[in-house]
Amino acid sequence: MRTGISFTVSLADRLRLQAIVAAPRSLQKHVWRARIILLSDDGLGTMAIKAATGKSKTCIWRWQERFMTESVDGLLRDKTRPPGVAPVPADRVAEIVRLTQAPPPHEATHWTLRAMAKTAGVAAFPVQGIWKSHGLSPHRWRQFKLSNDPAFLEKLTDIVGLYVAPPAHAVVLSVDKQSQIQALDRTQPGLPMKKGRGATMTHDYKRNGTTTLFAALNVLDGTIIGQNMQRHRQQEFIRFLNHIERDIPADKAIHAIVDNYAAHKHEKVRAWLTRHPRWTLHFTPTSSSWLNAVEGFFAKLTRRRLKRGVFRSLIDLQAAINRFIAEYNDNDAKPFKWTADPDKIIAARNRGFQTLESIQ
Repeated sequence: MRTGISFTVSLADRLRLQAIVAAPRSLQKHVWRARIILLSDDGLGTMAIKAATGKSKTCIWRWQERFMTESVDGLLRDKTRPPGVAPVPADRVAEIVRLTQAPPPHEATHWTLRAMAKTAGVAAFPVQGIWKSHGLSPHRWRQFKLSNDPAFLEKLTDIVGLYVAPPAHAVVLSVDKQSQIQALDRTQPGLPMKKGRGATMTHDYKRNGTTTLFAALNVLDGTIIGQNMQRHRQQEFIRFLNHIERDIPADKAIHAIVDNYAAHKHEKVRAWLTRHPRWTLHFTPTSSSWLNAVEGFFAKLTRRRLKRGVFRSLIDLQAAINRFIAEYNDNDAKPFKWTADPDKIIAARNRGFQTLESIQ
């Protein structure tokens, strides 16, 4: 031990130190401190203790001295240290929060960490802590759209009613399209994933055409009826309706939930519905695509198959989509369950309008 450090470990202290080392829930810093004292009591020198514990000489001497002056309790307590940087005064914190919630005076859409630190006259690290403690994230933003449909309540109630309590002897379909799906081929082959590295893909690509997927989600069993087409006019929509008409048993009424796309309200579509009286279209409120259940399938298709797909031709793309739909129907399809409370949706919409009115 270093000159000036001398102690004797009593039997009670030794048993207590051994218990600390043996206890599975002991903090590791307490374990190696106790080992330093036990090894010192066993007569080992500083270099031997250093080899056994992996700690530096100054560290070993520090805890030997702590034990000499404070016994075992001193090993279990960390001395407090003054902060290296003085805390930001409360008035300065309030000013940083106020500035963060206002647009920056310079040509930028939002505050950055360094810009705020420069304006507030403090280091970047305190600003980061202030933002975190106040739940502020200037770099983040979310999209939103409030429906202005005057019949929002009636349409919401109608569609949620179809989801929650489908009519007897009827099929409820959520119908929509995903347009402009590109058949993208990469300019160079990417590398597969391996340990320590994700898969790679070139940032540039070759366009090999586009397709539009018309899809209908059967709310009762979750299966998808899909058809690829070149365009998404009323002609293609009627062709898709004919495709569904052939697939659904003739003794079933059909309730189709669609959005407000102009093709869905075309006079030829209305004439087609007149010739097929078992069909009823239910239109979602404007700016409420989230109410259409088939949108969830489109998100899965994009995320799992299209986003990182490589398609050398339009036929490759359409074949991949058809395979995905078949696999989805075989393995992943399940009845659609609506869980959101319509009253909470209406209340959230009302709060949104109140907020918009307050800032205009």
